[in-house]
Amino acid sequence: MAARRRIAQGPALAAPAALAALGAALAAYALLGHWLMVHAPDRPWSVAVLFGPLLLAVAGAGWQRRQPGLLAACAAGVLGLAAMVAWGGAVGIDRLYVLQHAGIHIALGLSFGLTLRRGSTPLITAMAQQLHEHFTPEMRAYTRWLTGLWTAYFAAMVGVSMALYALAPWPWWSLFGNVLTPLAAAALFVGEHLLRYRRHPEFERVSLRAVTAAWRRRGGQAVPP
Repeated sequence: MAARRRIAQGPALAAPAALAALGAALAAYALLGHWLMVHAPDRPWSVAVLFGPLLLAVAGAGWQRRQPGLLAACAAGVLGLAAMVAWGGAVGIDRLYVLQHAGIHIALGLSFGLTLRRGSTPLITAMAQQLHEHFTPEMRAYTRWLTGLWTAYFAAMVGVSMALYALAPWPWWSLFGNVLTPLAAAALFVGEHLLRYRRHPEFERVSLRAVTAAWRRRGGQAVPP
């Protein structure tokens, strides 16, 4: 119990100034991504900027977990993108941007949704049990509902993305994929956070660092055990 209390009451993720700087950097990257997708989607440096962070993140996870298959997949992705650009096949690369956006949200949706199966512990419930010393049936019900809410959110984002790509001009999709997507996720996260402590004061306040640590202990698995 004492260890769990220390986790829940861990230090804040960073000072307000550092969080503001991180937010500004993410906003700048989102705007840069939108500009590149609209004005230079098939340039080699645009492809590197737009696909690089995801490939680096996946490769880092593969290295940390010692998964050579994941590292090989990242290397193959880099070579494939380089070959596409070098051979002039990047005219339709906008489809890859859409698939990247959809793939991320599908993977996240599965990581949440599969834990709602009968006999499984919902993902947010499992994380909350590590963070809160007293875990009541009401908290269990709420975290299960919240896991379902995030699952529905990820599915909705894929649906909106596909509809915009099929029906709207490309700049509209780029604005949605690069700017509105992170804003929507942040709005849901902050809105739920405020609602939770207003309607469920039994939840102890925890730091973002503690939440991140709980997610890492959970493994961030796409398919739960």
